[in-house]
Amino acid sequence: MLCAESKPEPVMSGTDIRQLHRGEFLELVRDRHWEFVRRCRASGSVHVLALTPADEIVLVEQTRLPVGGKTIELPAGVIGDEVEHAAEGALDCARRELIEETGYRAESVELLQVSPTAPGLTAEIQHLVRATGLRRVGEGGGVGREDISVHVVPLAEVHGFLAKRAADGLLIDHRIHAALYWQLVPGAGD
Repeated sequence: MLCAESKPEPVMSGTDIRQLHRGEFLELVRDRHWEFVRRCRASGSVHVLALTPADEIVLVEQTRLPVGGKTIELPAGVIGDEVEHAAEGALDCARRELIEETGYRAESVELLQVSPTAPGLTAEIQHLVRATGLRRVGEGGGVGREDISVHVVPLAEVHGFLAKRAADGLLIDHRIHAALYWQLVPGAGD
């Protein structure tokens, strides 16, 4: 199955966008002199700074084929990529992905930041969301072929945890550090 038309269009798109390849989930396009990727059937991505009442951060570990190894990441997902979730927004997606990936339900979610994922590579816009008041309601681990391990790490120990995982050969997603900025720097987001 080929993907439907991508959404949203890049804010500053030219009139010369030409499709180079379309797959099931992504398409490669050229706009004048630049080639980039757009997601099909999606309006962006969400990344969740998930915090337990015990002042712990919930992180996920999974194998990522594009980088050829395991990563440590924030729980995350694609907004509106499935037919049954086509109308969902970032906060609803954050709640859903948090349960699917980690087994935690959030009492409260709030949008912290909206920014481009990798503006030289993709049109995707990411949403950083903080989820608090977490309560364990399931095992997590993802859906389908996802094989996600959940790590619940005290905030006071997160830097050491990340350093150890990196020393073990795992790749650490930089969005964890961005999320920690919002949580640990006084006045961030004011």
